[in-house]
Amino acid sequence: MSDIPENGTQPQTPEAPKVTSRVLAQYIRDMSFENILAQKGVSGDAQPEIQVQVNLDARKRQADHQYEVITKLNITSKTKDKGEPLFVMEIEYAGVFHVEGVPEEQVHPYLLIECPRITFPFLRRIVSDVSRDGGFPPLNLETIDFMALYRGELARRAEAEKAKAN
Repeated sequence: MSDIPENGTQPQTPEAPKVTSRVLAQYIRDMSFENILAQKGVSGDAQPEIQVQVNLDARKRQADHQYEVITKLNITSKTKDKGEPLFVMEIEYAGVFHVEGVPEEQVHPYLLIECPRITFPFLRRIVSDVSRDGGFPPLNLETIDFMALYRGELARRAEAEKAKAN
């Protein structure tokens, strides 16, 4: 049996709010690159081992529906055999977003998952160019799973709250 009424009209369902999101600006807030290899020299074969730490931050701006989302990367490259540093790069890359229609309880995950996902290709290009211009082969970052980062941070906070309660 069909759920369509006898008069042939579709039943009315509440319409979900339309989500709109626009990137208003993207920019480097802060960046440093230190070529330790060129400064101090490294003995032996310099096979790199690269570590990337990612932190995210989001804040409301004064204008309605505008948010600044910052992706912070701390990248260190060391030799595999002796652990001697080759280079260190720190970068804070920000995006300013106009976001409307997202339910209040979903704004936080939206800002820390979807917004960094939008700006990441631009950040990846900057890291590649700076590492190349700094005297190393271009560093092409792997895609970051921002959903997994967000869930990991929620789990970490839950554990901290649990430990604090005990």
